[in-house]
Amino acid sequence: MTNHLTHLDERGRARMVDVGAKPVQRRVATAQARVRMSARAAELLAEGGLPKGDAAAVSRVAAIIAAKRTSELIPLCHPLPIDAIDVDVRVEGEEAIISVTVCTSAKTGVEMEALTAATVGALAIWDMVKGVDRDLRIDGVRLLSKTKTPPGESS
Repeated sequence: MTNHLTHLDERGRARMVDVGAKPVQRRVATAQARVRMSARAAELLAEGGLPKGDAAAVSRVAAIIAAKRTSELIPLCHPLPIDAIDVDVRVEGEEAIISVTVCTSAKTGVEMEALTAATVGALAIWDMVKGVDRDLRIDGVRLLSKTKTPPGESS
């Protein structure tokens, strides 16, 4: 096992990893973010009654856009062809939970796209809810799963 950082060259400078020799594989990643809010804000969000409109719909669109633009935001990420993005926004108690699954057929994974999408989806919820609750908190941003399936195998 080598003990080096893949995003640094031999002189310690940042670089984009060469994935040219890797095989194209089906890759799927799921990430999640949570927005904590007051009971009243959560109720308005769940009912679609926020003054700014349908926050869940805005969050879903924001997450999709973010996943597609991840390589523009995270300097060493490869631009990837996105095959599918599924965004689920639900309210549980005093939290909005944004879960995003991103799929690609590529030489590198989509976990950064899923994490970016979940985070931006949470930021969109924040923006839509901040008028009724100034004490919001985003937390629990995490990668839930990532898989890759070699060519010819089903996922």
